[in-house]
Amino acid sequence: MRWENLTVESGEPGESGGHGRAADAALFGADAVVTRTFDTPEFRGITFHEVRARSILNRVPGASRMPFEWTVNPYRGCTHACVYCFARKTHSYLDLDTGIGFDTQIVVKVNAPEVLRRQLASRRWQGDHVAMGTNVDCYQRAEGRYRLMPGIITALTEHANPFSILTKGTLILRDLELLTRAAQVTDVGISVSVGFTDTELWRTVEPGTPAPERRLDVVRTLGEHGIGCGVLMAPVVPFLSDHPAQLRDTVRAIAAAGATSVTPLVLHLRPGAREWFMAWLGRHHPHLVRRYERLYAEGVYAPKWYQRRITRQVHELAQEYGIGPTRAGAARRIRPTEASAAAEPPATSEPTQLTLI
Repeated sequence: MRWENLTVESGEPGESGGHGRAADAALFGADAVVTRTFDTPEFRGITFHEVRARSILNRVPGASRMPFEWTVNPYRGCTHACVYCFARKTHSYLDLDTGIGFDTQIVVKVNAPEVLRRQLASRRWQGDHVAMGTNVDCYQRAEGRYRLMPGIITALTEHANPFSILTKGTLILRDLELLTRAAQVTDVGISVSVGFTDTELWRTVEPGTPAPERRLDVVRTLGEHGIGCGVLMAPVVPFLSDHPAQLRDTVRAIAAAGATSVTPLVLHLRPGAREWFMAWLGRHHPHLVRRYERLYAEGVYAPKWYQRRITRQVHELAQEYGIGPTRAGAARRIRPTEASAAAEPPATSEPTQLTLI
């Protein structure tokens, strides 16, 4: 495993590059790696590589389509095992397999909270918005054991630093009190990813994630505690979750959960993810392989006409059910009176939208 591919000399904010070998700012050396396995049902077959990062704030490349400049990623690899996950390619930088290896070889930056606290205190740090969950899910199963997010949220709260979280994990509710406290001093945006409600599709394409209805329970619970939560409807999977009746079912369920917004995102297939997804498609839906080859013949993204059609349909359904799309980059501070008690009415303003899955 090539840990040295991710090393640089400085861990100060702004020193990291773009996505790639130095992009993650998981700046560690081989002598700092401890490998562990746990003989418990939820972690059987999974190997954890514990590292001590030199930096945790990652600068997003200027050419990126993302509406944020900085991210924090306490993990690499993800037990959610989503067959379409774009982040699979990053495992190749460590000479790890981008298929099953991405699902079972998890890099854990065990000192992430303390490094973040140090970097936020640096005179060079300007207090920019920090996005989490944009590479791999910060509330994947590993978080239940390593508990890195409470320290990360606390560090951001201590510096009143705005942040947002995108997740498929129900474990975020463990940190509800911390999120409520953070929202009283800074802008906090929460989005949950629910691309579809088809349980058969979920079981095969997102095998390590909580069921869609469980994720919508998270949206509902956050709203009941005064924290408005948007839904990133991603990915919409061509020919498998894009039928008008399926889109309607999904948007209806999102609205019923009390989401403040819904933003659709059509499946995109980057190198690393594309090969793994197409292999999955050949096993489960071989009749669709040629259609996918034609639809994605031009590259990573589905054609613009297809993306526009899905976006229009979802937005029309959202309007029908009383919710609307989120403006990219928007964030809001939850007023203390809203966040102080679960009995208060749910918030109605829109949280930060993260358009990456």
